[in-house]
Amino acid sequence: MKTLKKGDKIGLALGGGAVLGAAHVGVLKAIEELGLDIQWIAGTSIGAMVAGLYAFDNNCDRVKDIALEISWRDISAFSISKYGLLSNTKIADFMEANIGKVNIEDAKIPLAILATDIANGEKVILRKGSVSKAVMASSCIPGIFNPIIINDTMLVDGAISENVPISALEEMNAINIVAVDLNAKHLYGKPQNMIEVLQNSFHFTLESAVKAQTKRADVLITPDLSSFDRIHTSQTERLIQKGYEETLISFANYIT
Repeated sequence: MKTLKKGDKIGLALGGGAVLGAAHVGVLKAIEELGLDIQWIAGTSIGAMVAGLYAFDNNCDRVKDIALEISWRDISAFSISKYGLLSNTKIADFMEANIGKVNIEDAKIPLAILATDIANGEKVILRKGSVSKAVMASSCIPGIFNPIIINDTMLVDGAISENVPISALEEMNAINIVAVDLNAKHLYGKPQNMIEVLQNSFHFTLESAVKAQTKRADVLITPDLSSFDRIHTSQTERLIQKGYEETLISFANYIT
């Protein structure tokens, strides 16, 4: 088992999970307190949003303040088309309001955002170009949100190809890879609406692939989020605290 100590450099992979992504903020807080040095960061879906905010601001408290204010109306709007029920163009506005119109390659912490080419199912690791547009693409759940075009490629949620973006960190030659899987211990329950039906179906298809992918992590954090749902932003503060607590527990056997 790999051991880490205060000051060690790590690469952090933040996975998807809709509203459960608030737990990532607690993960960041715990990692800061443990004295580990995040030198590379990658995100998929909601993980891409958190990674993008942190990579430019490098301030966990600031990211927490942003997370506590966010609601679905801030990041989505009805826009029925032949590709989806909603538009997530508001995500671009949200990201730009908080970090500006910035490019991935200009981040303080080397950043990668993972999306999926819906034409062939292959993962697309975005290392350059607009952060806001990359986050839109990475969080574009098929059937719910309209796909995003980047470099003539139609992109959707990175979770389809790699929900916990470890390969993006490997491509950046990151060491001491820490991965956060928000869905490993999550219970789904009976859907209450069409969006939840689509979300549950989407995540069921990911489970076996994610288990294989996360074996490559040096440290795997799997917070038990079974008491939370993926929809209600009223859970944000409790999710942050849960992510914080379970990260400290996860690192107990890794920190010397």
